[in-house]
Amino acid sequence: MFGYGSLLWRPGFQYHECMTARICGWERRFWQGSPDHRGTPRRPGRVVTLVQAGDAGCTGKLYAVNEDHVEQVIRYLDHRESGGYQRLWVTAHDNCGRRFRALTYVALPGNPHYLGPAATVEMKAQIRASKGPSGTNVDYCRMLHSAMSALEVPDAEWHTLPLDGLLG
Repeated sequence: MFGYGSLLWRPGFQYHECMTARICGWERRFWQGSPDHRGTPRRPGRVVTLVQAGDAGCTGKLYAVNEDHVEQVIRYLDHRESGGYQRLWVTAHDNCGRRFRALTYVALPGNPHYLGPAATVEMKAQIRASKGPSGTNVDYCRMLHSAMSALEVPDAEWHTLPLDGLLG
């Protein structure tokens, strides 16, 4: 499993190995609405999804799951990511250059909660105002920032995230 959002700090499933990995051709963006975790249906929060982006890349965590737990993990993640995400197979590379086929969840345009791009000031206002059963949208941003810092995510990946001014 490849995680790039909340799976970085709260996978919620059993795995036997975890490593830093990167996928190419995708960027992490705050373009998905969260009506069920970091917001409500009336006031959805903004959470990350992956957007195809040529030469870009996304650093995250790769979780190796025991074969006898795969179906259970997929059922769990299908439920957890039910707010507009769908499964997608990607190729991930670890720090040693090894390639892995991994399952990830992506919220694509056309899902009922997809918000898409917006002006940074609008995204920040929405994030500041949103809270759901899993906590505030600002806390989500703080945890994402902390997890990405711990992974030593390259500077080029930070430019797509409206985090400046939200974490103080």
